[in-house]
Amino acid sequence: MINIVRGLTYFVVFVLIQVLFLNNIHFLRLTTPFLYIYFIIKLPVGYSSMRVTFLSFLLGLVMDTLSNTSGMHAAACTLIGFVRPYIIELFMREDLPENLYPSYKSFGYGNFIRFTLVLVVLHHLALFLIESLTLFDPLFLALRIPGGIVLTMLFICMVESFNRESRRNED
Repeated sequence: MINIVRGLTYFVVFVLIQVLFLNNIHFLRLTTPFLYIYFIIKLPVGYSSMRVTFLSFLLGLVMDTLSNTSGMHAAACTLIGFVRPYIIELFMREDLPENLYPSYKSFGYGNFIRFTLVLVVLHHLALFLIESLTLFDPLFLALRIPGGIVLTMLFICMVESFNRESRRNED
């Protein structure tokens, strides 16, 4: 029950933050941070691939509806939801408990940042390539993708550093 409440809270809070505040940030008229994907990153490790993919699609669909975009966020979120279990296996070779939430503490700083970076890069590549549909202005695209990745990673690392589970000391 607590997992459902926690997940629903993350979902609502990060969607509202994204829609009400972050969608209005256009750093250097180039890039926008996409903090809402933190919800996908923080899903428990033990969730089935189908469940993660469905929740990711649902998140993207809600973002598309509220941002008036036509399936771009749903496609990008579904992609990272689908590959997430494989990325976890890639960075965390040992068996992990099913109720484990990815964090600095549970994955270690380096593994968590690498895990997050791979998901953010995949999300931004998919989102911006779908948005442009052509390579009409490759320089603009080449500036937008890394800018968005850096800004999103900064926001995710900031939020993660304030997360209670990440700051708890070992017992």
